[in-house]
Amino acid sequence: MKPLVEVENLKKYFEHKGGLFRETEYLKAVDDVSFEIKKGETFGLVGESGCGKSTCGKTILKLHQPTAGSIRYDGVDISGFTRKQMLPYRRKMTIIYQDPFGSLDPRMTVGDIISEPMEVHKLYGREERENKVMEITEYVGLTAEQVSRYPHEFSGGQRQRIGIARSLALDPEFIVADEPVSALDVSIQAQIINLLYDLQKELDLTYLFIAHDLAVVKHICERIAVMYLGKVVEIADKKELFRNPMHPYTKALMSSVPIPNPHRRTEQIILTGDVPSPVNPPPGCHFHNRCPSAMERCSVEEPELVEVEKDHFVSCHLY
Repeated sequence: MKPLVEVENLKKYFEHKGGLFRETEYLKAVDDVSFEIKKGETFGLVGESGCGKSTCGKTILKLHQPTAGSIRYDGVDISGFTRKQMLPYRRKMTIIYQDPFGSLDPRMTVGDIISEPMEVHKLYGREERENKVMEITEYVGLTAEQVSRYPHEFSGGQRQRIGIARSLALDPEFIVADEPVSALDVSIQAQIINLLYDLQKELDLTYLFIAHDLAVVKHICERIAVMYLGKVVEIADKKELFRNPMHPYTKALMSSVPIPNPHRRTEQIILTGDVPSPVNPPPGCHFHNRCPSAMERCSVEEPELVEVEKDHFVSCHLY
């Protein structure tokens, strides 16, 4: 299947002021990341908080300007595009934000929130916009009477439906879902996940699904990339990844997932030490100071992401 989004050696560094007399340092939020997302699939990006997964998604959308590397959308390298050059791609690439409370303007009605992207891109006349808003609200499970209400009148799950509706306003092809269910109750999470799944089938959407909840990712994603401290350490099909995790960090993540079966016991891998600072990551493999399988080589030589088995990529000296 043809890839819709291709990311190659992507880097995003932020300036970090260390102090009055110290040199400027760089926080390496995304550090040499490569993967591709096929048209029509849901590609998962997982890892613990602070690993750079949200920054990676926003950089792909050019909400952050990449420090280095390339971003190809449908074969076109957009990494160096100006704001004006990006305008046609803003209609094709949108985002669903994590926080359904902070991502909606409290001064705007639901109808205004959904129609605003159409106004910015000068799409449709006034009547057509109103019809489009009604169509989209029906897609996401809201009613016509709710269009004139304000965000504070809705629950968290309903607000996230409004956020999803806004992301659909421009008929996109690719959506970055940045932890879209992490702020919701478990029962509401299932409803939103099922809604995203149905919309994908109906509208032929492609998702980059960012999350830290492995159970959610396993339910909706087809392929998964695992990030640690700005780097991708493993990429595989979801069945293969859960059946045969290879990287020591992925194994530790998998062992932390509770299993709802009192008769089935798994050995939990407890990682020692703290997550290093992305301002000053350790040399060699970034995970070596917490890795139970670390060798002398790991502290001096950075491993490459290589295909160990068919379509299963791992960045580890064990392989």
